[in-house]
Amino acid sequence: MADIELTGLSTVYPNGVRAVDGLDLSITDGEFFALLGPSGCGKTTLLRTIAGLEQSAEGTIVLGEKDVTRVDAGKRGVAMVFQDYALFPHMTVAQNISYPLRVRRASKQAQQDAATSTSAGLGLSELLERRPAQLSGGQQQRVALARAITMSAEVLLLDEPLSNLDARLRLEARTFLKRLQRDLGLTTVFVTHDQAEALALADRIAVMAEGRIRQLGTPKEVFQRPADTFVANFIGSTPMNLLTGTYRDGLVEVAGTRLAPPGDLTLTDGTPVVAGIRPEYLHPASDGITGTVSIVENLGVTSLVTLECPGEVLVGLTVPEQDEPAVGTTMTAAPAKGRLLVYDGETNQLV
Repeated sequence: MADIELTGLSTVYPNGVRAVDGLDLSITDGEFFALLGPSGCGKTTLLRTIAGLEQSAEGTIVLGEKDVTRVDAGKRGVAMVFQDYALFPHMTVAQNISYPLRVRRASKQAQQDAATSTSAGLGLSELLERRPAQLSGGQQQRVALARAITMSAEVLLLDEPLSNLDARLRLEARTFLKRLQRDLGLTTVFVTHDQAEALALADRIAVMAEGRIRQLGTPKEVFQRPADTFVANFIGSTPMNLLTGTYRDGLVEVAGTRLAPPGDLTLTDGTPVVAGIRPEYLHPASDGITGTVSIVENLGVTSLVTLECPGEVLVGLTVPEQDEPAVGTTMTAAPAKGRLLVYDGETNQLV
């Protein structure tokens, strides 16, 4: 196994676009690490640069104790599973799985043994003679993973491998992937734009935008304390409430009310701020943000309620399904203790 050390890494396309821009990152041996961000943020380019499929313009890539910055992709000791799985359509499952050994000119017996042993652990034993077109999306994913495992690589790179699966299969595949990675102990870098996947699978997450890392931390850290308003707006199945306001007399004035921030803030009176409150941490109360219920969305066991507050400000909160209010009624809500976040109104950074 191996850790990954990226220092000052930049990848620049011929048109001058810096897809990865001066990035520093350390990934520990055996870690399940997620690169998360919107489309075009540079996460797939970063993964391909680690793999050697894209050439870095600046910086270094160290895998284990080896500098592989200028090493060919096939000699880096990494395995990659692509978004579309990239299986050979004319080959059987067994041939796809054993292909890395075929490239290395291993004996036919060694190729057959590898296909048999690897497929058994991934539930593919009954499918070895089928071709990719005869497989479901989940089965194709497992074949792609089996082929990657056969390479005996030190690092496993996954480029949105769940994106082609339906909702039910994605949930099953998450559990399967996490268990497989834990059993193999492989250092794994996982690219996704799906926050739920990253939060469920990763030991740590790097949230990216414009080729740079905006926040690095555990899923809990990134979800509960986003480092800036970009991360706050991006992370979460329901968007965080980001309310423009003013800091005055130790309180945050937003949406026609005054809220007490957690801890002591050393801000000057009149400083513009942005109050961040996740809908999950905003609850009905006797005192707080008051508005008219304009939208109610049932999410299953909970409902997402949208309040229309003074100044045409919209605030969302979640309530138990049985407490779902009627549209048009007045409702007051307040953040749970310690759950109000305050961002600098100019820098958008967490205060």
